This record gives sequence, C-alpha cells and structure tokens, in this order.
Amino acid sequence: MTDSQEKLAKKPFVIPQFTAKDYTSFFTAGAICATLTHGAMTPIDVVKTRIQVDPQLARQSLLSGGKYIVKNEGATALLTGFGPTAVGYLVQGGGKFAGYEFWKKQFAQIAGDQETAVKYRTAIYLGGASVAEFFADILLTPLEATRIRLVSQRGYASGLVTGFARMAREEGLGGFYAGFLPILCKQIPYAIGQFTVNELCHEVAFRSMSEETRRNLTGTSKFAISLTSGVIAGFAAAILSQPADTLLSQINKGHGPEGSMVYRLKELAKQAGFRGLFAGLGPRMVMTAGLVSGQFLIYGVVRDALGAPPGLEIHKETSAKL
Repeated sequence: MTDSQEKLAKKPFVIPQFTAKDYTSFFTAGAICATLTHGAMTPIDVVKTRIQVDPQLARQSLLSGGKYIVKNEGATALLTGFGPTAVGYLVQGGGKFAGYEFWKKQFAQIAGDQETAVKYRTAIYLGGASVAEFFADILLTPLEATRIRLVSQRGYASGLVTGFARMAREEGLGGFYAGFLPILCKQIPYAIGQFTVNELCHEVAFRSMSEETRRNLTGTSKFAISLTSGVIAGFAAAILSQPADTLLSQINKGHGPEGSMVYRLKELAKQAGFRGLFAGLGPRMVMTAGLVSGQFLIYGVVRDALGAPPGLEIHKETSAKL
C-alpha cells in the first residue's frame, strides 16, 4: 500500500466537541480540587519551604521540622501562607485542568487521525500539560511569591492582603514575577509528571482488562485505580520539579547574586549542589502524592456532579475507538 493509500485508509478522527459550559465545568472542578488539596497541605508545605531556606532546619525531617516550628513559633505558624495558597491555586488549578482538556484536544486534532494520535499520545500529553501550565502560572506566580515571602520571612506581613500590598508597594510587578522563570521550571515538569504519568498508569491498568470488564468496574475498583495512578503521578511530579522548587524558594527570599534570572539560577544551583537541590524531597513527595491523587479524585467527582463529559482518552487500548 502506498503512503497516499494508507492515509486514505485511516479512519476519520472523532473526538468530543466540548462546549463553553463543559470548559467552565472543567475550570470549576480544577479550581475546587486544587484549592482544597493545596489548602489542606499548607502545614506540610510550610515545613518543606522552611527546610529549603532555613539553615537551622536544613537537615530536619518533616516531623522534626514541624515540631521545631511549633515549639519556637507556635502551631499557627504552620498555617502561614494559607491565604495566597488558596487563592493562587484556585485560579491556577482551574486554568491548568481546563487548559489541559483544551490543549490535549487541540494537539490530538493536529495529529489528524486516530492511529497518529495514539502513536504520539505521550507527546500530546506532554504538550497539553506544558502549554496549560504556562498560562496557569501567569496567574499563580504573584500569589506564590507572596506565599513564599510570608513563609520564609517571619513577620513580613499578617496575611495575603497585607503581604500582597507590601510586595506591590516595595517591589512592584518585577517583584511578583521575579520567580516566573523558576516557577515555569518547577510547574511544567510537575504538570508533565502529574498528567502524563497519570494517563499512562490508567492505560497500563485498562490494557489488562477486557472492554466488558472495564465497563462493569465497581466504584471501589475505579477508586483504587485512580488513587494508585494519582500517587505514582505525584511521586513523579515531585521528583521532576524538586530542583526548581528549591531554587524558587531561594529566589523569592532574595538569595543569589545580582544579574539575569538565568545567571542567578545557575549560581544558586552551583551553591546548593545536587544534595542541596533535593533538600526536602521526602516531605515534598509525601505532600505531592497526596495533592495529585486527591486532585484527580475530587476533580472527577466535581466534574461528574456538574454534568460535564469525561476528558478525551487516547490510550492505546482504545485505539479502535477514540
């Protein structure tokens, strides 16, 4: 068969036509799941950030670091930065989840046919996650900068509004977006691990089942697959994004030499070394596994409750029906 004949033989590409209401539901579900999970993880994130930036806590574990903070600063210190965390991930989560559904569909359409989309599904996942995260991070960066400043610099401000206002007054737009490049370096690998690994884990699980078994999965089985896939995806997201997460904390505390952001990141990475870049990885893996698995579970529940359709699947086991 010639190339032209093979191309004609390929089946038409059929994908769901999401409406504006569907994307609104995706955004709402993403916003709710990200806000709830990141808000709940605030105490762990406080300890993780302090381990990264405070020399006195650099060699502490999650548990011992938390005890140290409570003993010296009180239990309320573990909730530092809750405001910007909740608001930041409200807009970022909505933008990321809705954006992933949108861009995954766009890249799948560019593939042109079922066979090509399935063949390059990993590239489609990577592209969809990366582009969605880029735009979501434009919304997140100012609030993340405020959160890190509140956590790493005790007494900086009393909360989100006062901290945001102080940064705006003293540092302006440049201060809010000083960490934009490292946030991209952190969040894009994070999103890649989160979405791509989750998709591939589901594919592995479903590939071992017959179509009838999959249709008749119990709620418990679906929950177990989603939870396991989310935990594995969370571990991957944490490992891929850890170095940039450490550098982001340093940048937002004002560490590093003067110069371009690329130069500062390079010098901070040299100073930290391999071990320093992965300081706090254990606590962050625990946090991220909970975040990612929780987000996918909540996202699915809220999306279904809003009557939105499931996202586009291009797993290999469904290559005959996209």
